[in-house]
Amino acid sequence: MYYFAAVSVNINLYMSKEIKKWKVLNSRYLIKRPWLTARCDCVELPGGIQMPEYYVLEYPDWVNVIAITRDGRFVFVEQYRHGIGEVSMELCAGVCEPDDEDYMSAAQRELSEETGYAGGNWEHFMTISANTGTMNNLTHCFLARDVELVSAQHLDKTEDIAVHLLTLDEVKRLLLADSIRQSLMAAPLWKYVAMNGLL
Repeated sequence: MYYFAAVSVNINLYMSKEIKKWKVLNSRYLIKRPWLTARCDCVELPGGIQMPEYYVLEYPDWVNVIAITRDGRFVFVEQYRHGIGEVSMELCAGVCEPDDEDYMSAAQRELSEETGYAGGNWEHFMTISANTGTMNNLTHCFLARDVELVSAQHLDKTEDIAVHLLTLDEVKRLLLADSIRQSLMAAPLWKYVAMNGLL
């Protein structure tokens, strides 16, 4: 933990300039669909320069879960991802729905639906952004220890998901081989490995 604290202090030595927010002069939506909302902002930078077209993708917040069973296995899902055209090993993840009570309940719902695992001890682990420059949402990552298989999967018609229980060594091999393509999942896994001194 000392290393991270030292980095934070050193970064603060260079933070003498005040960075200001941009001013939005006007906005218009280019597309509003259930899974894609894109808007175009006309913005003015603090120095007075105007950018007539700055594009932002709007999404609801997302969640993902590092779920670990009582015997120390990591609950992973495997599914096809059309964006990169690959079958991918991932953490359980999903969208925060309007009827979710909070981010943790959204994460618990996703884990139960996709894998059938539930229960255990839950904590918020980190909050990150997929792309701070062009996307407006955040991903809330959770750590769930001592989860148990309590039901079958409850998948949507469009979901084709296989559940895998991996050892810590298998997870580390995936990370070191860059086989976990989704950065929103690689980041909390690397943090878990670093915080627990597991490399």
